[in-house]
Amino acid sequence: MENIQKEDFSKITLTAIQAALKAGEVLKEGFLNTKFKVSKKEGTHNLVTEYDYKSETIIIDIIKKNYPDHKILSEEKGSIDSSSNYQWIIDPLDGTVNFAHLIPMFCVSIGILKNNQIVSGVIYQPITNELFFAQKNKGSFLNGNPLKVTGTKNLNEAILATGFPYNLKENPDKTIERFSNILKLGVPIRRIGSAALDIAYVAAGRFDLFWETNLKAWDIAAGALILQQANGIITDFTGSPFEIKKENAIIASNNLIHDQFVKQLNKL
Repeated sequence: MENIQKEDFSKITLTAIQAALKAGEVLKEGFLNTKFKVSKKEGTHNLVTEYDYKSETIIIDIIKKNYPDHKILSEEKGSIDSSSNYQWIIDPLDGTVNFAHLIPMFCVSIGILKNNQIVSGVIYQPITNELFFAQKNKGSFLNGNPLKVTGTKNLNEAILATGFPYNLKENPDKTIERFSNILKLGVPIRRIGSAALDIAYVAAGRFDLFWETNLKAWDIAAGALILQQANGIITDFTGSPFEIKKENAIIASNNLIHDQFVKQLNKL
């Protein structure tokens, strides 16, 4: 937070940052302790740990203290509804499978909607101490430094990232065929296991593009704004505008290779 000029951002963005940092501290403590309870949810390797719940409780408590009338949608607790125009969308631990297997690639993700438009987004990776955040019309940042997507113009020169749904064996949205289409390009493809981090990495210029299907609002809300404010673009698999309120198959990119990728992905 030392590089962040607090007067430049709204109270709601700063509250989201505070919540992400506090939840991240608890996740880091639990990860380094290596002793925690792990349970299974529906789907292959779809796990939840006691730290998903601990992180979620911290975030919701901070929201309720500062904005008791706001709506909340969180991965584990579900919906907390009200008549407010604001809604907080929370993934208290994105990358739970990594966390449960002691792989240090996970994050806290908090997005805030006003009238169904994303106005603030925060993603915090506690192991690397990287805080990605954005406020609408204010830009996006990593530990206070401005973010910008890559300038890669040729898909054949790109580094890509992807993820796979828990029900991959059912091949939703022709995941396997689409993945094969991209493999044929012969370009580097990474799979780190946290959609929120993947999108943040596109915003930071580490990846040129990320794609995945069957993502939920809490996987995407914060990252979408962070990417857009870094001059990136996020759409569905056809290139149509991204919609936060439905299950999403998304492409998040530097914009320059987006159309090339859409064409290659859809050679079905």
